[in-house]
Amino acid sequence: MTMIAPPETKAPAVDAFLIHKETLIAAPPEIIFQAILDQVGPLESMKLQIEPFPGGRWFRDLGNNTGHLWGHVQVIKPPLLLELVGPMMMSYAVASHIQYRLTPEGSSTRLTLRHQAVGLIQTEHKSGLSDGWQAMMDALRARCEQKAA
Repeated sequence: MTMIAPPETKAPAVDAFLIHKETLIAAPPEIIFQAILDQVGPLESMKLQIEPFPGGRWFRDLGNNTGHLWGHVQVIKPPLLLELVGPMMMSYAVASHIQYRLTPEGSSTRLTLRHQAVGLIQTEHKSGLSDGWQAMMDALRARCEQKAA
């Protein structure tokens, strides 16, 4: 069965974005990788959980078998690489890929974050994600450098 929207309804446009962030953190990859797992999991106040193995779920647990599936672990290679796929915080027709790559540079580690998405992306999500990722990276850097000191 094919359904067509009424003429007064405008079909949503497919959109895409790529966010690329890098930061140098004065800490070893092991500390940073664990901090990433903590940040996307139980450390944050959103009740997010991550199952840190290939195919593991990344979800918001609201109790009593309710919540939101944010994605799945696509690749995990501790302590250098974590990739997540799914709708993430966008609960509509969208596919996202987030990659955290850690590269040792002397006594520091470069963290590169890439978030790519395609779908019916709402303007408020697209406009706020870059700032949100920057705030998360800044908090992560501060937490890791404090722990490494």
